[in-house]
Order: sequence, then structure tokens, then C-alpha cells
Amino acid sequence: MGGTKKCAASENAFKVGEAIAENNCILVTGACPGLPGEAASGAKSKNGFVIGISPAHDLKEHKERYELNEENLDIIIFTGFGFKGRNVINIRASDAIITIEGALGTLNEFTIAFDEGKLIGVLEGSGRVSDLLKELLERLGKETNGQVFFERNPKLLVEKIVQELKNRNSR
Repeated sequence: MGGTKKCAASENAFKVGEAIAENNCILVTGACPGLPGEAASGAKSKNGFVIGISPAHDLKEHKERYELNEENLDIIIFTGFGFKGRNVINIRASDAIITIEGALGTLNEFTIAFDEGKLIGVLEGSGRVSDLLKELLERLGKETNGQVFFERNPKLLVEKIVQELKNRNSR
């Protein structure tokens, strides 16, 4: 059962990357494999531009210490801040974030984005952390300028976020 879910999450991440490129947006990732890597592959399949924000301070550390690659990344920004520090840069460099599945790092990125008032897209039904976020928001009771969209369709999720970004920029 876990293998099927992982395939679905990978496919959804790829579709999100495609939709980001199709909407003429730049994909910013944590420069890592897994679902961010799948999103990067999807963006590149549609001639998208992908920026990777690395936890490492240079390419050698990126490859050797963190065991990350350069695949499907047009630019890598080396922060030297480790994973948690990288997450802050990743979120601040983005107009919006999208969560698919995820674990502790995804939760960390979500809380940073929500606290900073970012647009957040959550792919509902993708599992793990993403499936807990609606309840978490209800329990937090914290008001921010963050706006969270929940959607099961990856392309619709990206379209909703892009439309809201356009609305915000026209105000």
C-alpha cells in the first residue's frame, strides 16, 4: 500500500511542477530529491525554470554531506544554513508554497509560510503532514495574512494560487 501512495504522490508532484511551468511561474525547491525533485522534473518537462535552495554552503557539501544532486535545477543557491535555515530562505524566496504529503520539514515550511502570510496550497489526500494541516489550522486559532487553499487536483491547486497572486498584485 505504501508503494502505491508514493507513486501517486510522485505523480502529483510532477503534475504540480508541470502546472507551475505552464502558468509561467518559477519553481523554487529545497534542491533535494523525492517530491521536490519530481516537481522539478515536471517543470522542466514543460520548459520551466527551477531554482534550488540548498542547505549546503557550496556544491561539494551539497553533493557529499547532504547527498543532493543538481538534476533539473537551473540555479542552485547555497545557503550554508542547514535544512531549517534553508527552509526560511526557501519560503521567503517564494510568493506561494505547495505542500504534497511531507514530513517534519514540510511542517516546518508550512508554519514559516503561514506565519509570514504567504499563499499556501495543500494537495488534499496526498497523505502524511498535508492531510493534517486543515485540523492543525483549526486548532491553532492564530490569525495571519496567510491564505490556505485545499484542493485534490494538482493543476487546479496551482491555478487557484496563480489567480490569487494575480488578484493580490492588482490591488
